[in-house]
Amino acid sequence: MIIDLPNTDTKAIEKSLAGVRESHSLASGRVLTLLVAVEEGSVRIDDTLATLRAASAEHPARVLVLVTGDPDGETRLDAKLMVTSDAGASEVVLMRLHGELTRHLGAIVTPLLLPDTPVVACWPETAPDAPASKQLGTIAQRRITNLLGGGPAASLADLAEGYEPGDSDVLWSRITPWRGILASALDRFPGHTITGAEMAGAAGNPSVELAAGWLASSLNIEVTRCDAEVSGFPIKHTVIHTDGGDIEVVAQGNFTVRISVPGLADSLVAMGERTDAECLAEELRHLGPDNTYGAALQGLKKVRHA
Repeated sequence: MIIDLPNTDTKAIEKSLAGVRESHSLASGRVLTLLVAVEEGSVRIDDTLATLRAASAEHPARVLVLVTGDPDGETRLDAKLMVTSDAGASEVVLMRLHGELTRHLGAIVTPLLLPDTPVVACWPETAPDAPASKQLGTIAQRRITNLLGGGPAASLADLAEGYEPGDSDVLWSRITPWRGILASALDRFPGHTITGAEMAGAAGNPSVELAAGWLASSLNIEVTRCDAEVSGFPIKHTVIHTDGGDIEVVAQGNFTVRISVPGLADSLVAMGERTDAECLAEELRHLGPDNTYGAALQGLKKVRHA
């Protein structure tokens, strides 16, 4: 069901949501409030809504999507409510803000927050340099950015400098399978001293940089980062040097990784590309600070570029 509310206010939005729940006998069942910030003119708004619907299958939420328009235009709020089949397992409120309202996002969403549930802020198309200081970030306990979202974004170094507990970026979730494979390779060769590591991947790709930072922070070593041509997954080749030989994890095409461990036969492991919905769903599984992500950002200081 889709309900259009042109030139409206938050009181009318909440009244409409309550009316829909009552008339359709909908149980609340929402486990969090998800605040989503998008700029007017985005060509990906439909993709963003599709991602939110897919992620809601695992995390039913009240999703408040704020599309900010011209801050100098006429002050106006146009809303669209999407519930039942049009919103997946969530209820979605798409709000287009114009004029002075674009400067008061926190005040807009506060009356619509679900009581006694966590609040998560998400920037699906960009990554502000200090998410915790932004209007939505100040009222959220978790803040999810997308450095590879296609919009104007901070650098990974900016995210590291502005990091506060509760921050995360979906590129971190994109490399979760790879991190699991690398950890498994290390477990196959216990009892050896790790002396260093090298990582080759796509030039300028922040996923590779963050992976190198994670490796440096987890093993407390210096990681040498170099560029390589890739055809799919951005991390082409990782070598971990130990006093008993080298452990290697090498991408073989788009969906397979080869693991080489001293004294053992090589093995091949499947690793598919993750969707935006899968990455967002993973981020929403833990609503406390992601300390490992924070450590990976700090680990960037131990990454040396060849």
